[in-house]
Amino acid sequence: MSTNGTRVLVVDDEPQILRALEITLRRAGYDVDTARTAGDALAAAGANPPEAVILDLLLPDGSGTDVARELRQWSSMPILVLSAVEDEAEKVAALDAGADDYVTKPFSVEELLARLRAALRRSVPERQQVLEIGDLRIDVQKHLVTVDGETVSLTPTEYELLRLLAENEGRLLTHPMILQKVWGPAYSRESNYLHVYVSHLRRKIEPDPARPRYILTEPGVGYRLVSPS
Repeated sequence: MSTNGTRVLVVDDEPQILRALEITLRRAGYDVDTARTAGDALAAAGANPPEAVILDLLLPDGSGTDVARELRQWSSMPILVLSAVEDEAEKVAALDAGADDYVTKPFSVEELLARLRAALRRSVPERQQVLEIGDLRIDVQKHLVTVDGETVSLTPTEYELLRLLAENEGRLLTHPMILQKVWGPAYSRESNYLHVYVSHLRRKIEPDPARPRYILTEPGVGYRLVSPS
C-alpha cells in the first residue's frame, strides 16, 4: 500500500529512539508527528488525528496502556505498542485496552514497518469477501476454505476461529479476545479450550503442524495468523 500522506504519531520519551523512528518512518514515506508524554500524545492526536500511532508503554506522566484506552474512546486508528516491557500481563493489558499489535524493544526496523503496514491495511473499513494468506484461501460468502487449492473441511467453530484470525492477519489477538468473539463472554477464561481448537486447525491447514507457519503462538498472550515467509 502507498504510504504517501499517511500520518503516524510516534510516542516515546527516549529522544534517541524518537528521532530514529521519525527518520525511519519519513524515509519510508510517512508523515510523522512526535510526542514524549502521554499528555502531549493525546493532545497531538486530538488536534491532528493520525492514521496510526506507535506508542511506548512507559511514559513520564502515565501509561501507554491508558493512552491507548483513551484513544479508543473516539478513534479506531491502528495502535502499535513498542516497549521494552516483556511482562505478559502488560502485553495483554495493552492489547485489551485497544492496541492492535505489540513489538518488543530491541526491534527490527523491517519488522516494525511490516507490522505498521499490516495494521494500516486492516484499518480499511470494507469487509473482504475472499481472504488470501499464502496458499490459504477463505471465501467468506461461501464459508469455503482451501489450502493450496485443496478444500479443507472445518467445523463451524473451527471456521469462525480461522476467519477471525485471517481478518486480523498479522495482528496479535489475546486469548480472552478470541474466546469472547468466537465462543462468547462465558468462555473468556477457557484458554485450554482455545488451545485444543488451534491444534485442530493446525492439523488441517499447516503443512507441518509441529512447525506452524500460519498460526503462530505468542506464549501466554495469544495467537496471530501470518503469511508464511
